[in-house]
Amino acid sequence: MSAIHIVVFLPLLASIVAGLSNRAFGIAVPKIITTVGLLVAAALSWSIFVPFLTGAAQANVLPVSTWILSGGMDIAWELRVDALTAVMLVVITSVSALVHLYSWGYMSEDPDQPRFFSYLSLFTFAMLMLVTANNLVQMFFGWEGVGLASYLLIGFWFRKPSANAAAIKAFVVNRVGDLGFMLGIFGTYLVFGTISIPAILEAAPSMAGSTIGFLWFRADTMTVLCLLLFVGAMGKSAQLGLHTWLPDAMEGPTPVSALIHAATMVTAGVFMVCRLSPMFETSPTALAVVTAVGAATCLFAATIGLVQTDIKRVIAYSTCSQLGYMFFAAGVGAYGAAMFHLFTHAFFKALLFLGAGSVIHAMHHEQDMRYYGGLRKHIPLTFWAMMAGTLAITGVGIYEVGGFAGYHSKDAILEAAWAAGPRGYGAFYVGTFAALLTSFYSWRLMFLTFFGTPRWAGSEHIQHAVHDAHGHHGHDDHAHHDAHPAAEDAGHAPSTHDAHASDVTEGTAGYHPHESPIVMLIPLIVLTVGAVAAGYVFNHWFIGGDAGEAFWKGSLFYNEHLMHTMHDVPLLVKLAATIVMLIGLVSALYVYILRPGTAAAIADTFRVLHRFLLNKWYFDELYHLLFVRPAFALGRFFWKRGDEQTINRFGPDGSAALVGLSSRLAVRMQTGYLYTYAFVMLIGLTAAVTWAIAS
Repeated sequence: MSAIHIVVFLPLLASIVAGLSNRAFGIAVPKIITTVGLLVAAALSWSIFVPFLTGAAQANVLPVSTWILSGGMDIAWELRVDALTAVMLVVITSVSALVHLYSWGYMSEDPDQPRFFSYLSLFTFAMLMLVTANNLVQMFFGWEGVGLASYLLIGFWFRKPSANAAAIKAFVVNRVGDLGFMLGIFGTYLVFGTISIPAILEAAPSMAGSTIGFLWFRADTMTVLCLLLFVGAMGKSAQLGLHTWLPDAMEGPTPVSALIHAATMVTAGVFMVCRLSPMFETSPTALAVVTAVGAATCLFAATIGLVQTDIKRVIAYSTCSQLGYMFFAAGVGAYGAAMFHLFTHAFFKALLFLGAGSVIHAMHHEQDMRYYGGLRKHIPLTFWAMMAGTLAITGVGIYEVGGFAGYHSKDAILEAAWAAGPRGYGAFYVGTFAALLTSFYSWRLMFLTFFGTPRWAGSEHIQHAVHDAHGHHGHDDHAHHDAHPAAEDAGHAPSTHDAHASDVTEGTAGYHPHESPIVMLIPLIVLTVGAVAAGYVFNHWFIGGDAGEAFWKGSLFYNEHLMHTMHDVPLLVKLAATIVMLIGLVSALYVYILRPGTAAAIADTFRVLHRFLLNKWYFDELYHLLFVRPAFALGRFFWKRGDEQTINRFGPDGSAALVGLSSRLAVRMQTGYLYTYAFVMLIGLTAAVTWAIAS
């Protein structure tokens, strides 16, 4: 058995053992089994990844077994290992291992820990199946597997109605995207006669310019196939239109947010587009759509992040925005830059989510940032970890010297967009403006959380902690909630002017935030290293011209000319991201530290815009009007008119009523009197004689 077999199947084995044993071996044993399994898988993943950096490894396909034999279709279960796979292995197993360890502290008081850790490992296995797939059916198996696991994890606190609703929403929205993905797979098999990814990519250029019948008209074959596949990517990676499930998924435990929605599942769509990049390169129309959708998502999510008050939702919309960067990078042909940002994003976004979980843990499960403030003195390690994550996501760095992870990867995307020429100029401008918004809402989060006057007494959670000496309810479904109802009030400014906020002190609240336990801090420290150094260390291999081409070795389409050109763009283009980052930082500093009332004044002045952003562009309301209400109305129609009034009326209910009526008539005839029976016999005899005479 090779290292890749162990990496893929060890999480599955750990999940099965933890899930089946449940509490039979206590709570500790399932945690140990799953965590050790992921630590081993992570170590082996790095051992697979490093040889690709040094040039010592070659792409390889390792068989597992025969899977499906049906007529001429022979689908083997194989594990593909190349540079693209190696990058994803490192991302998935490293983040998952750290999330497992972090969960030891965060979920310490939850009685269902074995089930939780089993779900985590199951999710990891499904994601590993997806990225090691050598054919589209195996990729779809992993694709649906992560959908199932995410449903289980988002709805982990199943006694909580909002968690159940969020899990169902994620599942349903992803089914919409998966329908497009399935149609893309069916169409690909129809066109190429195979679902083997290498065979499809080899034959793809020969299909350029051909047409296929689709929806009663003929269209470019590769455009149709690529757009259908991209619909699947839009659902899984929460792109504009199919994004509504991502913020609601924050109803799950914070470690789930870090694992699924920061580093792994949501990047599956980006990975798929990069894996099939030779297909997308045959269709300029499909690439233009990918670019446009990515740029629109990048801007859209950033605008919403400006006004959210729930700390996890701010980071969730940040994830959505960063995924937009990755997609428009792929759309302009910079697949290496897209994967580079995916790689660095895994470190700093997981760091931000886990850091947010540490803040929530310290604040007795309070998630509304308006009830934070002044926390840097009480949870210093969490503060510095989140500071590193913020410096990384905002792209802090010095030109020709280096910087944090996002400085290298996000700037590379913007430079590649400019270098792509007219097809990328729009994405460059949108991405640059989104970088300004990213800087503003990221520093807003830091200032509201760690600086200023403590505003803790306004929190119901803190009040419970103060008034109930034994009031720590643990991380169960009753202890967590979304933002306070006030957070949904569009007229309520997202600033520090909340009721009780201006003059509440730590002593008034009577509550002292505490730093997280060591098992939660170790993952923060490790991820901090990645957020600081990952961009500087790995940019040479991911986007380094000739070195990048040597590293990827054909595992994705590598436009060497574009990669060389992006390093020669004008100086102003290179400095654009840094300039807007500084503008965002200074703006947030002015609004939330120097002039704290400014945010409230802006919200009051632009009340309509503020309400529009706070309500997330009204996508949920629009979808509820267009799809949810008609679906429920149709369901009620078939239930009342179809099922009850038609099927049941003339089926089982009608038959039962007829039998009852017949019984009642028979009962009336069975009187028990002899003359009644004699009369009936006389009638029968008369009828028989009449029939005999008449015939």
